[in-house]
Amino acid sequence: MGQTITERIFSDRLGREVHAGETVLAEVDWIMSHDATTPLAVESYSQLETDAFHADKAIIVFDHLVPAPHPKGAAMHQRVMAFAREQGVERIHYAQGISHQVLPEAGYVRPGALVIGADSHTCTAGAFGAFATGMGSTDVAVAWATGQTWFRVPETIRVNLSGRLPDSATGKDLGLTIVETIGTSGAVYRTLEYGGDGLASLGVPERMTLCNLAIEMGGKAGLAEVDDVTQRYLSERVDGPIDELTPDPDARYERVVEIDMTDVRPKVAVPHGLEGIVDVDEVAGLSLDQVFIGTCTNGRFEDFQLAAEILDGRSVNPSTRFICTPASQDVYLRMVQEGVAETLMRAGAIITNPGCGPCIGRHQGVLGDGERCLSTMNRNFQGRMGSPEAEIYVTSPAVCAASAVTGEITSPDALE
Repeated sequence: MGQTITERIFSDRLGREVHAGETVLAEVDWIMSHDATTPLAVESYSQLETDAFHADKAIIVFDHLVPAPHPKGAAMHQRVMAFAREQGVERIHYAQGISHQVLPEAGYVRPGALVIGADSHTCTAGAFGAFATGMGSTDVAVAWATGQTWFRVPETIRVNLSGRLPDSATGKDLGLTIVETIGTSGAVYRTLEYGGDGLASLGVPERMTLCNLAIEMGGKAGLAEVDDVTQRYLSERVDGPIDELTPDPDARYERVVEIDMTDVRPKVAVPHGLEGIVDVDEVAGLSLDQVFIGTCTNGRFEDFQLAAEILDGRSVNPSTRFICTPASQDVYLRMVQEGVAETLMRAGAIITNPGCGPCIGRHQGVLGDGERCLSTMNRNFQGRMGSPEAEIYVTSPAVCAASAVTGEITSPDALE
């Protein structure tokens, strides 16, 4: 019987043929937690009454409250640092960026890896052929102690991509189109496996966006086939050969979804949730208090480069805050080196240090009562960015950039 990518990964790890529906105990390669979730994992770990700790698998990333916005956050950072030193954790990334961007940049992720993280968007690493999934802090604590965790091997929904994206659409629009097609609960505990002839036209940033959004459909993981695009990116970051990772031709899928990318148009998700996804023209003209480009979904260099191209020679509307938060220091440095940061700042953008701040409503862009924000984030539930009385609309970097110019939701094609 043919295997999906997920089944192949678990079969290779366990040394026997594994299929969807089986419950297995497997060694994991990496156990990630960040400043907001590590304290909960530490509390759970302390209750295990064990001295065993797999420091060689642990990665701790400070990304949610960096720099600490208040004394409580600073104290939390102190506790996490003290625990890491006590356990001999060497892989600590402070203010270097969002965990889901830092892991592949630092060379932790490769095809076939098993990665767990105390954050739901750990699935982003599936863009590189890893089975990566978010787990609760208790599961992370047990993995620290044992180096293993239980998995129910998920069924797979195959997403076949064909054609190419039109110039007017981006990878985020494709991702929102897929969410619209499958539904926010249409892939519960499933792997979203992205492939097809159209995948080759998508770069690493677009693949990361697609895998990041897997959890927004209820998915356990998102996985992109490993091809030349993946190998070129990883060859500069990991040692040794990088094997292609594709499903068997006769793999069994629970469902196959066909997406013709030539039909994708700019999309916007309206409050409060990704259940309401519409074409940008349906909400064009809504005034905006804030526009935000960043997060683990769309905080990559290419996202800001696209925004800079739109904003070059233009200015941000004076009634609208325009916040740009790079996903990592590497992204930020490249923005500076290639002039993207200057273009955005001259247009009126506020560029913050890398991190998660505005997306989770902690700092650097918190919304007040009655405010409306257009954002490249992945979630727009009530209260996500601060006040529960605020509204969040989710879209692409291109639509955000155009809207920052006009001060209202605007399609890039509508700019003169």
